[in-house]
Amino acid sequence: MTTIVETPVSSSLDIRPLQPTIGAEISGVNIAEPLTPAVRDEIRAALLRHKVVFFRDQELTQQTHEAFAREFGPLYTHPGAAKAEATSGAIHRISADDLKKYERTFRPQPGDDTWDAYHTDTSWRLVPTWGAVLRAVVLPEVGGDTVWVDAALAYESLSDEIKERLEGRHVTHDYRSALQVSGHDYPIVAHPVVRTHRETGERNVWVNFTQRPTIVGLDRSESRELLAAIIDQYRRPENQVRFSWRPGSVAFWDNRATVHYAVRNYGSTPRLLERILIADDPQYADL
Repeated sequence: MTTIVETPVSSSLDIRPLQPTIGAEISGVNIAEPLTPAVRDEIRAALLRHKVVFFRDQELTQQTHEAFAREFGPLYTHPGAAKAEATSGAIHRISADDLKKYERTFRPQPGDDTWDAYHTDTSWRLVPTWGAVLRAVVLPEVGGDTVWVDAALAYESLSDEIKERLEGRHVTHDYRSALQVSGHDYPIVAHPVVRTHRETGERNVWVNFTQRPTIVGLDRSESRELLAAIIDQYRRPENQVRFSWRPGSVAFWDNRATVHYAVRNYGSTPRLLERILIADDPQYADL
């Protein structure tokens, strides 16, 4: 069952859950200002409890965005961020044009029904980044929401028979095509399909659907069958929280406990967000 990580009773923050197990809006703090240790710890506790937390009406610069993210760990420079102009190496600018480019890269092959845009960040690394802070810069008037999935609830919702068949299995995380667009080349990595979150104890079904994943050691038919069962759970609204961006909005999520999906329903309207990734300790491969 889902492990509940309690937010401190003495919290000075207003934390409003958006769904029973995933998503909360936090108010009562200006994250552009330095955090006290107590407030930082309250935000982290809320993040572990709700898996993704949102802040509204924040006036962040690139510098204060970085300073906030750095409160929670060392920052990671994404390979695609290095070519962005006039930004820090830790800031990855994600534009509508970028998403179109990656969609072309990840276009499914004929007969491939396992492709989807639900994904985790940097899962092509042996030790993926554990957290991310994303802020709105340019938004369409309508559309462009982001969906996060509670990966533990997705796991709990699988049948016992499917869980048993997934036990001990690894799945490929192949991001080579996207990274080659940025001039980088990485090998295929395989992570456990079911990962245990080391801080909450929850078991998460953790698959990246952006590049034809394959469950290692299974034939194509069985791999596709199990992956289809997982993505069915990712797509269930009961396992999701959907966030509508506004100017000044910021999202902070636990990449170990969620997958997410950027909704592309705003046509050619400009959309730009800036993301900072928080590195995990290298000793925690597959934990």
